[in-house]
Amino acid sequence: MSDNHIYKKVEVVGSSRTSVADAIQNAVTEASKTLQNLEWFEVSEIRGHIENGKVGHFQVGLKLGFRLNDH
Repeated sequence: MSDNHIYKKVEVVGSSRTSVADAIQNAVTEASKTLQNLEWFEVSEIRGHIENGKVGHFQVGLKLGFRLNDH
């Protein structure tokens, strides 16, 4: 195992009808099903969808960082 780690970032968008926090959690939960070694996230944008004058969905753009496997 190496003391030097290499990381990769991917961008995803999470959504929720409830809140920004739920949108973040939804994105991390789904991404963790297919990405290994997730270690951090960075919010890159917050936006939403408006329905009948109210927020219908919160949408959060995230950059997820994960460590590449050591060989």
